[in-house]
Amino acid sequence: MSKFLIIPQINNIDESLKLAEKYGFGFEFNDFFFPDVLDDKRRTDEIIGKYKACGLPEYCTMHGAFFDVLIFSDDREIRKISEMRIRQSLDIARRLEVKGVVFHTNHTPDITTKFYLNNWLDRNEEFWRRILSEYPDVRVYMENMFDDSPRLLSLLASRMADVSNFGVCFDYAHAVIFGSDIDEWVNSLAPYVKHMHINDNDLKNDLHLAVGEGKLDWKHFKDSFEKKLSGANSVLIETSSLERQQRSSEFLKELGMI
Repeated sequence: MSKFLIIPQINNIDESLKLAEKYGFGFEFNDFFFPDVLDDKRRTDEIIGKYKACGLPEYCTMHGAFFDVLIFSDDREIRKISEMRIRQSLDIARRLEVKGVVFHTNHTPDITTKFYLNNWLDRNEEFWRRILSEYPDVRVYMENMFDDSPRLLSLLASRMADVSNFGVCFDYAHAVIFGSDIDEWVNSLAPYVKHMHINDNDLKNDLHLAVGEGKLDWKHFKDSFEKKLSGANSVLIETSSLERQQRSSEFLKELGMI
């Protein structure tokens, strides 16, 4: 059974813990993907210390660095910085003992040349095989962002199928906004999905509304989830405010999903 998660609020952690306890949720930390945090060891240590001191839920994940992270770049220096940011994320994940770390595909869907697509696939496979062999205790979940098709992500996931700590983070809202037919996404990625992000929107913009307060078809989502995506270890209710998290929780409860 999938574990549902919320984003904790470091400055209102008691309320986040109350909500998590009420519904049996875990946490997905969103504090550590900002470059200014990663560049400030004291601040990073303070945030980690505050979380560890408060008594965390047993099941937690985190979002890794993604701003300008391009491990497939032709620029060697950009690749070096990207790897540094990813290693920083994975090291923080170890300290927090999270179950997995989310990273973005970060490719540009408007570039469709064969060289670009093959380069993205080959360099991602080489990179993640090497890195994950060094971090066998941490799972990595690759998330669709601006992807207009599940093709590249599913191809990478199929190549990486023998690497036990690699999987897909399927962002359902991103797929609806930027992608093609949602059933194509579900069918293509279902064998590889280990983590999910859900929120609501107007079918055009990535608004991170409370679940049930936009235009997504949640009955169709529930059907797809129960039939094809229930192998996901965890599902993040990806909206930041406690009020939206609470309303999302009640909606999902009424829907019979939590």
